Amino acid sequence: QGFVSKVHRKKPHLKPMPRHIQRSNAGKSVIRSRGEHVFADQKSQTGLFVRTVGITRATMRIGLANIVYNMRRVLFFERLIASA
Repeated sequence: QGFVSKVHRKKPHLKPMPRHIQRSNAGKSVIRSRGEHVFADQKSQTGLFVRTVGITRATMRIGLANIVYNMRRVLFFERLIASA
């Protein structure tokens, strides 16, 4: 149906992992790490918890954390381009 699994495959018990599964897992790790780094950065910014009263305030706090993250990334890329 056009769907492709993005879940890592486990190593067979007491056997070496086949090369094609190693390559498949490595490709999936590249994609996963891109997303995980974003969440890890935001987790460190908020100190693991978003403690607010009400869903509206929590939504605003998460939205502001997203804006801060995006602004930091823009500054990083601008500095990267300027130094090159």
